[in-house]
Amino acid sequence: MPKGWMTKTIIFIAICSLFLMSACSNNSDNTVRVAEVTRSIFYAPQYVALSEGIFEKHGINVELTTTWGGDKTMTTLLSDGADIALVGSETSIYVYAQGTSDPVINFAQLTQTDGTFLVSRAMEHFKWVDVKGSTFLGQRKGGMPQMAGEFVLKEKGIDPHNDMTLIQNIDFANIANAYASGKGDFVQLFEPTASIFEAQGLGHIVASFGKESGKIPYTVYMAKDSFLKKNDDVATRFTAAIYEAQAWVDTHSSEEIAKSIQPYFEDTELSLITTVVDRYKSQHSYATNPILDEEEWNNLQTIMDEAGELPKRIDHKTLVDTTFAEKAQQ
Repeated sequence: MPKGWMTKTIIFIAICSLFLMSACSNNSDNTVRVAEVTRSIFYAPQYVALSEGIFEKHGINVELTTTWGGDKTMTTLLSDGADIALVGSETSIYVYAQGTSDPVINFAQLTQTDGTFLVSRAMEHFKWVDVKGSTFLGQRKGGMPQMAGEFVLKEKGIDPHNDMTLIQNIDFANIANAYASGKGDFVQLFEPTASIFEAQGLGHIVASFGKESGKIPYTVYMAKDSFLKKNDDVATRFTAAIYEAQAWVDTHSSEEIAKSIQPYFEDTELSLITTVVDRYKSQHSYATNPILDEEEWNNLQTIMDEAGELPKRIDHKTLVDTTFAEKAQQ
């Protein structure tokens, strides 16, 4: 586990223990503070739930904040700066491995594949072997994007730590800027940045890590166990709204989805949003229901183990509660 993450986690768990009361412990006004790990078209069902009034329909008022990075998002959740976090499931495993008395529980899955794409500066006929000997601008060590990326590279016969120069010391929010300024031959990017770079001639999308890595609980809504126990009804209605939004995305066209979520991507052309949504829909990145099943959970831990980042294997039932998702589907 990354030492920086471990230190931050211990510090903020200690801070949490000093709080006498969470600012939203009873949720009497049905306001839920959600911290999302990044702003991405990858999370289209969430923005549909907001723009189409689905959260309101279920009596939930969502206050959404973008926290830019898994470590920052989990820190926000642990320090009671948010009630619910939308982030990779691996973060809940890292926290649990520290021995917390109030574990972070995964209760509703939003995406079911990796959401990143491999971008190359210039390559007409890409082959995975072309990555060998290159400089690769990767994601944060210990984060799901980087671990899924390394898993795929190994499956393609590439040792990410010996067959190429892997750069992982750039802050999540600055990776795209670093590549745009000329750093690296390849970069692993989320949408819409990957497609924007392609449109601007800064690179070419040559592969999808989502297609290559298979189904995993990539981005999940999670909350502290204490919050879920105190706010069972709120969590159930929140999950029901997400499920309805997932069904909306599944049954509407890419164009309709793009129009719905455009207010959350004001600086992105509607045509580009449509292209990105279509790309994610075609590779089944959007989960069609919020249940995080045991097979996906085990796949996640296999990828973490392959990356050398799994502190210990944890049973599905320990950190996953599917009851809210099951109620949502009834």
